[in-house]
Amino acid sequence: MLGVDLDGVCGDHNLIFRNIVAEELGVEPESLTLERSWGFEEWGLSSSDFEKLHEKAVVEHRMFRDMPVIPGASEVLWRLSDQGIWIRIISHRLYVNWGHATAAGDTADWLDRANIPYRDLCFIGAKSALHADLYIDDGPHNIEAFQNDNRNVVIFDQPYNRHLTGPRAQTWEEVERFVVEAVTQKLGMAEPQLPGLYDGTNRIEHRKAQDYE
Repeated sequence: MLGVDLDGVCGDHNLIFRNIVAEELGVEPESLTLERSWGFEEWGLSSSDFEKLHEKAVVEHRMFRDMPVIPGASEVLWRLSDQGIWIRIISHRLYVNWGHATAAGDTADWLDRANIPYRDLCFIGAKSALHADLYIDDGPHNIEAFQNDNRNVVIFDQPYNRHLTGPRAQTWEEVERFVVEAVTQKLGMAEPQLPGLYDGTNRIEHRKAQDYE
């Protein structure tokens, strides 16, 4: 089982939130660096500022519905899913009060439109409480919790986690290599993508087209 984070791993939270914050503050997006720390200190945001802006981004700007997909996420996850790997999406998107219905609904909608395959969708703060053989995450506190619990985690590279040590992937193709290596180590081999399947990124559209024929 592969535990996959969303923000900063599958979806470009950094970019869309930067653009929304810039709009709300009336500044140019480029004035808010993407090379930022986990607490957004470089943007001059207090904890209270962050919570207010993040809630507005989710509820009013529908950030979780419109977030750009990080390149390679859909393609790699389809290939891994086609090898029989159980994909469990694990996210802590309900940590801000109110707007839970919007956050949950927009997350499911985004996963469909982004063509991200998954078997489970879990909203939880203590991610290591949920089983997975390997986790992919970018949050420093999550990575440290996984490591402290002796869980296998691949760090998805972001500016705010570069102080941490451990297996690190800068692209989804690198994630794929880590996952295939883990499967091979556990099972002795990794099955290739099953033959005769359509490309995962177009499979949902292909099926919908068939249903309308």
